[in-house]
Amino acid sequence: MALDVDIPSGECVDRETLVSLQGRRLAELLEYVYGRNAFYTNKLDQAGIRLQSLRLPNDLTRLPLTTKAELAADQLANPPWGTALSEPLDRYTRYCQTSSTTGRPLRWLDTNENWQWMLECWKAVYRAAHVDRGDRIFFPFSFGPFLAFWTAFETGCQLGAHCVPGGGMSSQLRLAMIDTIGATVVCCTPTYALRLAEVAAQDGTASRPLAENTVRVLIVAGEPGGSIPATRQRIEQCWNARVIDHHGLTEVGPLSFECWEVPGFLHLNEGEYVCEVIDPATLDVVPDGQSGELVVTNLGRAASPVVRYRTGDIVVRRSERCRCGRTWARLEGGILSRADDMVNVRGVNVYPSAIESVVHRFAEVVEFRSTVSQTRAMRSLEVEIEVASSDSDQPAIAAKISQQLREALGLTVPVHIAQPGTLPRFEMKARRFVVE
Repeated sequence: MALDVDIPSGECVDRETLVSLQGRRLAELLEYVYGRNAFYTNKLDQAGIRLQSLRLPNDLTRLPLTTKAELAADQLANPPWGTALSEPLDRYTRYCQTSSTTGRPLRWLDTNENWQWMLECWKAVYRAAHVDRGDRIFFPFSFGPFLAFWTAFETGCQLGAHCVPGGGMSSQLRLAMIDTIGATVVCCTPTYALRLAEVAAQDGTASRPLAENTVRVLIVAGEPGGSIPATRQRIEQCWNARVIDHHGLTEVGPLSFECWEVPGFLHLNEGEYVCEVIDPATLDVVPDGQSGELVVTNLGRAASPVVRYRTGDIVVRRSERCRCGRTWARLEGGILSRADDMVNVRGVNVYPSAIESVVHRFAEVVEFRSTVSQTRAMRSLEVEIEVASSDSDQPAIAAKISQQLREALGLTVPVHIAQPGTLPRFEMKARRFVVE
C-alpha cells in the first residue's frame, strides 16, 4: 500500500516563479565560485563572461558548457583532485568517485554543507517513493566509494527509517535478511533486483516465495532499466512490489526521481538544479518533446559545483504539471540512452536500452549479453540468452527474440542459446553490451 505523502509547496510552484528562483540562485552561485574555484574562474574568463553583464536565467546559454573530459583532464594535470574546488582542501570531509565504466574515474570531494545538500535532494526521492520513518530500507550492496549508496543510506537515517546495510553478503544471505527483518524498501540496480529474483526462484530454501515478502517498493538506479517497461514489469511481477526509478551522477548529485502516481517519467529536481536539453551536434537548446542531451547545473553544491554539465544522458523533456501535483519538469521514458553507448551497426544506430526492452519481454530469459564485433569495416551484432528451464522450447524463444529485434532495430540479429549459469551476473551496473 502506498502511503499518503504531503508534497512541499516548492515542488508545486508555478514555473514562472520557479525559473526566477533558479536565475537568482545561479547568479549567487557564480558570484561565489568566481575567484575561488580556479577551474570555473578560468572557464568564465576564457569565454569572456563578465558576471555583472549576465541577466539570468535569460543569459544561461552564454555560459560555457562543461564536459567530463575537461574535468578528467584537469584532475590529470593537477592530481589528485583537480582545480574545480571552491574551498581550501581542509574543508572537505567526503570522498567519492565515478564508477569508471567508460574510463578513468573522476574523484569528487564534498564539504559537510555539500553533503547535507545532497541528502536533502535524496529526501525528495524518498518522498516521491512514499518512504518515511516507518519503513525498513535494505541496501544489498557493498558501498565502496560510490556517492549514491552513502547518500541514500544516510538520508534514510535522517528520515527516521530503519536502514540496514547488506554489504559482504551472498545473494542468498541478502534474501534471507530481507525476509528476516521484514524489509519494506530495497535500493539497488534493476539488474540486481532481477538477479535476486533469479536466486530466490532457484534456491528453494526460502520460508516463502519472493512475491509474498514484505517489500512494497524497490528504488532502482544506475541503469535505465527502471524506466524500460519490460524490465519494470518483470521486477514488479517477481517482487509483487512497486518500482520507483531514480537517476543521478557522482559529479552532479541526486538529480531525478519517479513519482508514485505516474510511472515512466523522471521528475527533475528543479528546486536544486537548472536543467536544459540540447542538441548534441549543434549544442542548441531543443524544445520540449524533442530528444537531446541533458545538461545540468547544480545550485547547492558550491564547494564542488558543475555548471552547464553535459551528462551524456539522452532524454525527452516535458514541462507540463504532473498528475501528482509537481510542476518540476519530467523526462518521458526516463533516461532513454547514453550518448556514448550508441554503436552504429550496418548503418543503424543501436542503443543497449533498445535491446533490453525487447529481451526482457520474454519471461523465460534470465540473463542476456549483446556483442558488437567488427570484421574489417563491417560491424555485426549478436545476442546470447540464458533460458530459465531446459524444458522450454529454446530455439523457438531465440527465433521470436530475433524477430522482435529485427522489428525494433531494423537489423537481423542472431540470437544464440547460452548454457545455464555461463553469462555474467552483476550487483552493480550491468555490462551486457560488449563492443569488441
